[in-house]
Amino acid sequence: MPAAPAPASDQLAELEAFLLELNRASSEVILPLFRADHGLVDKGGAKGFDPVTEADKGGEAAIRKLIAERYPEHGVIGEEWGEDRPDAEWVWVLDPVDGTRAFIAGLPLWTTLIGLRFQGRPVLGSIGQPFLGEVFLGHAGGARRIGPDGTSPLRVRACPNLNDAIIATTDPEGCFDGAELGAWRQVRAAARLARLGCDAYAYAMVAAGTMDLVVEAGLKSWDIDCAIPLIAGAGGLVTDWRGAPLGNDGGQVAIAGDRRCLDEALVALKRSAK
Repeated sequence: MPAAPAPASDQLAELEAFLLELNRASSEVILPLFRADHGLVDKGGAKGFDPVTEADKGGEAAIRKLIAERYPEHGVIGEEWGEDRPDAEWVWVLDPVDGTRAFIAGLPLWTTLIGLRFQGRPVLGSIGQPFLGEVFLGHAGGARRIGPDGTSPLRVRACPNLNDAIIATTDPEGCFDGAELGAWRQVRAAARLARLGCDAYAYAMVAAGTMDLVVEAGLKSWDIDCAIPLIAGAGGLVTDWRGAPLGNDGGQVAIAGDRRCLDEALVALKRSAK
């Protein structure tokens, strides 16, 4: 099998710097609306509560504006404003406020997710939490956290046994179907500790080496694209529930710092894999 395409290192460095600009631009729009009048709208209708705010829309608009000015040939896929040249060589994949439920509840666990594909494969990504002043970013060559206390490398931790793992999912009752919920409960029963409702901030904690495994289902590309290169740069892995490399469609996802821990979890997850 031919090697996956990779951008030149100087290109990647330039785009990584631009990624930080995008985080700053979106945070300038989003932060004034956090714990304030954020213009909540329920777009779920008969399907159930599905919130969106002016922060979601305005944050993505700010990111798109900068991309159009700096790299007009690049494509964009965003949760709020749809697709623009999704087959371009370079495509940005955006979720300006991942964890809108946390956002409207005033909890600083929502994040801004920005991923970049090169020739169809995620090569660069960031998870930003502007209220805490943090950006976690990386690519296959390495990952780092930039925060109020400076910059530090990101590295997953060893966790050979699921019994010792700290794990997470967003909302097992709301995000998993019956078979998936059964699989989650098996994994949860084996793990040391589980946390709920952390959304993509939990992905960053796997990269930072404070958590070991995140299990999700029903994800879209904008929920997970950014995490694939970031987690890889920290030494971890992102797979589907069969343990295979994740495609560009999201779906059932496992994020792990240690392959051995993941393999134990996959014993349960594979039974409900789609």
